[in-house]
Amino acid sequence: MKSINLASRVLGKFAIVLFLLIAVAIAPNAKASSNASVTNSDAAPAADIVDTAVAAGSFTTLAKALEAAGLIDALKGDGPFTVFAPTDAAFAKLPAGTVASLLKPENKEKLKAILLYHVVSGKVTATDVMKLNGKSVKTLQGGMFKVSTKHGVRVDKAKVTQTDIEASNGVIHVIDTVLLPQSSTAKVNKRTRRM
Repeated sequence: MKSINLASRVLGKFAIVLFLLIAVAIAPNAKASSNASVTNSDAAPAADIVDTAVAAGSFTTLAKALEAAGLIDALKGDGPFTVFAPTDAAFAKLPAGTVASLLKPENKEKLKAILLYHVVSGKVTATDVMKLNGKSVKTLQGGMFKVSTKHGVRVDKAKVTQTDIEASNGVIHVIDTVLLPQSSTAKVNKRTRRM
């Protein structure tokens, strides 16, 4: 009888611990989904594009690059802007040494051109992007990238992995590859062949 009683107490405590672990795991998701129904007019104003990207934690290389290129103040401006933001993993796909080279002061203009190739004037939401299939979009760098929505959303060769991250001065779409303007692509490819 004592062993059954002890087993019942142990199982009861295990069930309580399991319930608490599940509740803790579900709570952040429940909070996130309940917040999703809050409209922008009810919510506190979002941070600007730069602060939103920095807070996400997966854009540290992009943040360093924006600082090195002198673009922080511009992207904190009124906008609106649409940024196709490459993650740290996207920057890691570049040939070895490319990022370090671009961050050097003597390459500031090259870096600035690459970063501005990721920015479109205006607020272009995911719904808007879906209407651009097969079309080219002008970037703040002056070049154009092509949008494809046939097999997931792509801008040039980059896959859009997350959309519509709201900021006070625009919107961010996350991409898995760094976009390179045509002239930069040739230079990166040449560097790869030399390595």
